[in-house]
Amino acid sequence: MDRPIDHPAVHAPKIGLLLINLGTPDAPEPAAVRRYLAQFLTDPRVIEIPRWIWRPILHGAVLRTRPKKSAHAYRQVWTEEGSPLAAITARQAKALQRCLGSGVLVDYAMRYGNPGIAGALDKLIAAGCTRILAAPLYPQYSGATTASANDALFAALAARRWQPALRTLPPYYDDPLYIKALVTDLERQVVALDFTPDALLLSFHGMPERTLQLGDPYHCHCRKTARLVAERLSLPVEVAFQSRFGRAKWLEPATDVTLAALPGRAVKRLAIAAPGFSADCLETIEELGLCGRDTFLAAGGTSFALLDCLNDGDAGMDLLEALARRELAGWWPAA
Repeated sequence: MDRPIDHPAVHAPKIGLLLINLGTPDAPEPAAVRRYLAQFLTDPRVIEIPRWIWRPILHGAVLRTRPKKSAHAYRQVWTEEGSPLAAITARQAKALQRCLGSGVLVDYAMRYGNPGIAGALDKLIAAGCTRILAAPLYPQYSGATTASANDALFAALAARRWQPALRTLPPYYDDPLYIKALVTDLERQVVALDFTPDALLLSFHGMPERTLQLGDPYHCHCRKTARLVAERLSLPVEVAFQSRFGRAKWLEPATDVTLAALPGRAVKRLAIAAPGFSADCLETIEELGLCGRDTFLAAGGTSFALLDCLNDGDAGMDLLEALARRELAGWWPAA
């Protein structure tokens, strides 16, 4: 039977790969930061307290004061390409597209802000993707990150009559490919420093301690990543958790407290890295690289270096390509 003349175009089936990262405001200005924070801080995966308690706090205090402060911090890290997180994630997607070739369409999205997950999915589906691998770029699983990204992904698909087949990248906190990439890149950067660190501090994003008590595996994943990396490095490794927010008790030890204490423990020369982040962002460049440096030097430290995340460097891209090829096996002959 011939296709009707008015039938929409039928694309040859394609495979899509969607990289997902946390997100960023559109500009380092209070209004843009307010929009971003409003979306981020109304996610029930992020703020796990009843809405009737949280909403007055959010709109009565947080969104009135925090955007201006955060905008100042974002201005210190903003680049000609825009937000470092968005720019690096875009470069990762382009580099991965070159690695995988025309057999897979690669794009990226942000859980909060732009480009959004729903729009990126629509774009891949419109291009003919009938099978999509969604890759939240969080090595360690948390309900506030991986699960939230998957929530947005599934919600976007729930609104569609026709849905593609879907796979999601599992956490890779102890994957030999990830540990090898981290160790290789950290060693490369440490050797290039103009001083020899007394220790390496691995700083992971913090979570309220309550999430651990409720069964979230994030703390355990971070600790295992750190242990596997430490076993392969020749210098002492410390572990801490950054970015505390609010009055609740958070995972410890805290990064800022640790930075202030290390010089008193004879660690005068320090390198710091954030292996839980797949791309450098406000939390690494400003919180660790600027504020963290000030804290450490004020406490008596003499030398401080912030090491880059894997980003779109060779080790990082080798990792993403290997993970993608493995997860696409069975769908894509080249995998």
